[in-house]
This record gives sequence, C-alpha cells and structure tokens, in this order.
Amino acid sequence: MGSEAHVIVVGAAAGQLVGLAVRELEALEERWSRFRPDSELSRLNAVAGTPLELSPVTFDAVQRAVEAWRDTFGYYDPTVLPALERVGYDRSFELLAHAGRRPRIEGPLPCPGCVGIELDPATRTVRLPAGVAIDLGGIGKGLAADLVCEHLLDAGADGASVNVGGDVRVAGASPSPDGWVIDVDDRAVVSLAEGAVATSSTTRRCWTVGGRGYHHLIDPATGLPAESDLVTVSVVGATAAFAEVVGKAVLIAGRSIGSSIVVEHQMAALMVGADRGVSRVGGFEEYELAGALA
Repeated sequence: MGSEAHVIVVGAAAGQLVGLAVRELEALEERWSRFRPDSELSRLNAVAGTPLELSPVTFDAVQRAVEAWRDTFGYYDPTVLPALERVGYDRSFELLAHAGRRPRIEGPLPCPGCVGIELDPATRTVRLPAGVAIDLGGIGKGLAADLVCEHLLDAGADGASVNVGGDVRVAGASPSPDGWVIDVDDRAVVSLAEGAVATSSTTRRCWTVGGRGYHHLIDPATGLPAESDLVTVSVVGATAAFAEVVGKAVLIAGRSIGSSIVVEHQMAALMVGADRGVSRVGGFEEYELAGALA
C-alpha cells in the first residue's frame, strides 16, 4: 500500500493490541502490494486469462473493488494499473525521484474496466481477462483500516483508530470527550462517534515524466491523470474502504457529477477546487467540530 499508518488503541491491553495491528497491516501489504512480485495481487495479474484461487481477504478485496467500479459508474476503476505504469508510476513512490529519465507519454489509452473480470465466491477464484491488470491502491488503504480497526475491537480493545495513508476508521470508546477528532486536510476538523474519513488529492504523489507533471489519480476514460476542477476531496462514511473509493471517484468526476455521487450514496464530503474554493456536500458540516474553521 506504500503508506504510513497510525494506530490508536483504547483499553487495558493497548500495548499488546498495537503490535497485533502492526502485524496485520504488514500481512496485508504483503498480499496486496503491486510492487512485490510474490504478492497475491502480482500473481493474479501475472496469470491474467487463467483463474487463480485467492485467500479470503484478497478475494474480498478484489470483489469489493469490482463492486465499487459499478457503484461509482466506472469513475473508480481498479484496472488502471497499466495506465499508472505507463505514466511512470511503476515502482514505490519514494523511488520515483531516483528512477532517472522516463519515456515521454504519447496519447490517451482508456482503461478496460471490470466488465470481463470473473469472480467465483464458491472457489474464491478470480479470472482477469488477458491483458488486464488491477491495482488495489484505490481501495486497499481504506479496507486495511477497516479490517484492522474491527479486529482490534474483536480482540478486546475498548476503542480504536486506524489511519492508513490518510484513510481513517474509528470505532468504540475514544480518548476525547468530543469523540474521535480527525483533522481533515488542514481545512476542517471533524468529530465522529464511529465511522471513517478518507481524503484523496492530486497535490500528493506527483512526479515528472519527460518534463510534464503527473499525479496518481487516473481518469479511466483516458488512462491519464485526471484533469478535474477539484484538487482534494475528503469523504465521511461508514467504512474507510468505500469512503476512499467515493473520494477518488468524486475527484476524477469533478464537482458537479461528484456531488451527485456523494448524495447518491448518502455520504458527506468536503471538496476543494482548483480555484481553492471549498464546498460542503451531503451535510459535511454536521460532522465538523464546533469552533473549527476551514
């Protein structure tokens, strides 16, 4: 997943449970990283055209990614991996600056989408169409936060907060009388009793190819970094996985269509435009902590 994680555990066994969280996050990274040739994700992409049996957690992640593609009308698309590699994001981000001169990118190439992906829950097998490869980067951080947070509570934590690369899931007792207090991209502070916040932005994970700047949020319609009237979207929802998905879809779709996606899924969002204008959609202000300014 290529991100830092921050875990807070409330309860008598907090020290022991933090170690559990670290181990679980490392295990998910080993399964889902596209930069590890022996990960389940890499092995699935390597055998495109042939069914592959996956572990329960990885099958669930792929299934959720395909469902999210449908739920966002294709604005979120896990089949962006070849497009990411094509624009130069072919290694973990911290290594891009040392990658040397990269080839110049010529012309758009739309992403194939998920229509041909076959999933069999009975055997936990997935068959990608030949030539298709997927990336779980648009859902994996949020899903990891969800899974670890839920498992911490199952293991005896009174409360937990798991932040994986800016995708935050909280549940149970919080250390603050204001609930779980989350700073949203330095523009707002929200308070949640339970739920998630995920932020997507085109101002992070940027690099240069052939003298041209790129970012990691690919528009599936072109296979190139999205040209949107939004630069940052933060979404509040029940789960970090779907908040992450919706945030990316909204940012790619832009303010008008993106607002409809937020409302359609009964979520809330803070949207920052390229003009630095800030919009709140779906009752986002109801989550903001009194006295906090955007």
